[in-house]
Amino acid sequence: MGVSSRRTVLAVVAGGLLAGCSGGGSARPSGEAKSIPAAPAAPSASATPSPGASAPAAGAPSRAEIVARYGKQAPTSWGLTVPGALSRLPGDGKTAALTFDACGGKGGSDYDSALIDFLRERKVPATLFLNSRWIDENPSVFKQLAADPLFEIANHGTRHLPLSVSGRSAYQIPGTRNAGEVYDEVSGNRAKLTGLLGHPPRFFRSGTAYCDDVAAKIVTDLGERFASFDVNGDGGATFTPAQVEQAMRAVRPGSVVIGHMNHPHGGTAKGMRAAVPQLLDRGYRFVRLSDAVNA
Repeated sequence: MGVSSRRTVLAVVAGGLLAGCSGGGSARPSGEAKSIPAAPAAPSASATPSPGASAPAAGAPSRAEIVARYGKQAPTSWGLTVPGALSRLPGDGKTAALTFDACGGKGGSDYDSALIDFLRERKVPATLFLNSRWIDENPSVFKQLAADPLFEIANHGTRHLPLSVSGRSAYQIPGTRNAGEVYDEVSGNRAKLTGLLGHPPRFFRSGTAYCDDVAAKIVTDLGERFASFDVNGDGGATFTPAQVEQAMRAVRPGSVVIGHMNHPHGGTAKGMRAAVPQLLDRGYRFVRLSDAVNA
C-alpha cells in the first residue's frame, strides 16, 4: 500500500468506526488499549436496573452478585483491546474471521442483503453481532440468519453502549456507568438471543467496541467472551468499496475483521466482494469465531 493510500484509509478510519452504528462520531485508528486517568465518580452500582435488564440465566451470577463482585473495582485500561478481549484467533494457519455488526437504533436498523447474499454465494462463514434494537426491527431476517449454519449469532448489546464500569464515553456516546449497568447491557440481549436461538451466544461486542478491563471480566462471568478485532474492514460502513478492498489487505493469519451489515448503501458489500476472493485465492480460510476459539 502506498503512503498516500494508507493515509487515506487511516483518515477515513479516524472519522468513521462508529458511523455504522450511530451515524457519526470520530474514531481512533489504533486498536490498542490505553491507561485510564481518573474518571468522574459514577452513580452507585446498586442503581435501578436499566431498561431491558433481565433475570440471570441458569447458573449465571445475578445482577446483585455482579455488583457485589465488581462494584468497587477500578478499571486500569480502556479501549478497543483490553485484557481478556479477543482480537486475534489462536494458531498460525491462514485462518481469519469475518465479523459484522448490526447496531440498530436511528439510522442503524437497515439490512445489507447484498453482503449476506455474497457470503452465501461463496459459502464464507461469518459471526454476526446483533443488537436488541436491530433484532426487533428485523424479526424475519433474524430468523433466516439464525437458521443458516453459515452464520453464528453473537451479542451486540441491549442499548448499544460502550462497556464501562465508570461512565466512560466513546465517540460522544456515554457508556454504562457501573457494574450493574454492564450486567444489564450484556444480559438483556443475551436473554433475548437465548430465547430466540435456544442457546446462549458465546461472544459479546459492545456498542463502539470500547470496553474496560473490569467490564470485560463481567462479560466473561456472564458466560461470553468480549470480541474486539485487529482489522477495521469498513470504517463503520463509511468506506468506499475501494477503501474496503484496501483495508482488507491488512488481513493476516489469525485476523478478526470488523464490518457492518446494517448499511446497504455503504461500500461494505462491494468491497468485500472484491477483497474476499483475493484472500481465498491466497489460501485463506474463513471461520466463525466459535470454530476457532474454545472459550
